[in-house]
Amino acid sequence: MSVHLPEIYTVAIKAAIEASVAILKVYKQDFKAMTKKDGSAVTEADLLSSEIIAKALETTNIPILGEELEKDAFSIRQHWTENWCVDPLDGTKMFVRKNDEFCVNIAHVVGGNPAFGIIAAPVEQTLLVGGPLIGSYHFQFDQLSKPEEWKRLTSSPQSGQEVRIVGSRSYREECGRDHVSRYIKSYQTVEYLYRASALKFFNLALNEAQIYPRFAPTMEWDIAAGQAILEALGGRVIDVQTGTPLTYNKESLYNPHFIAITEATWYFAED
Repeated sequence: MSVHLPEIYTVAIKAAIEASVAILKVYKQDFKAMTKKDGSAVTEADLLSSEIIAKALETTNIPILGEELEKDAFSIRQHWTENWCVDPLDGTKMFVRKNDEFCVNIAHVVGGNPAFGIIAAPVEQTLLVGGPLIGSYHFQFDQLSKPEEWKRLTSSPQSGQEVRIVGSRSYREECGRDHVSRYIKSYQTVEYLYRASALKFFNLALNEAQIYPRFAPTMEWDIAAGQAILEALGGRVIDVQTGTPLTYNKESLYNPHFIAITEATWYFAED
């Protein structure tokens, strides 16, 4: 198999790996968490990763919207035709707790839609990358220069016997029950998995889970990369109020409540 990526995506993947290596160095040491103005935690690893990624992506001449970067006003952003959307360390709380469930997210957004996404898992040293025009792939950090070894992912058929829902560690079964029920009513068994950060998209892309509901606040950089990867597999990330895919570089950088769902489960629910 030969994978041909635009140069800007190769730059972004390399940045995600370099940032992941830097994150792990901090992770293995004693470190302190600081509190940002919004009350969320931030560490040396967040800031170091952000610096590494921003420096790399600046060479692409595409504007960057990042969690730890100063945000341009919407009066400026609304004229962007494309942008990078970056979470340099998704799952900082888990990083502080040292439970390994954190990742690096980089998405290329074009016209408000996610065109390409990268999710790097520093502890496992694996990546998910992909987009609707490229396909989705899973590979190890040390396979970066060996694209012939990347595993191309495909959507998997769903039997209607069992469905697995992956949620955050704070997710409860009653959250969004009315919205979720249409996707699970035809299954005989429903199982729940709990995982932090955008690592949940690994479960969806690898068909270890089929539904990811989110009825708590998330930001654009939390989800954009995962949406690009999932859409390449025929899946969707749907605003529960409008039934339409999430869009990005909005005036408000908060996402609406959503359900991410694999292709087979989506069509099974539509039957």
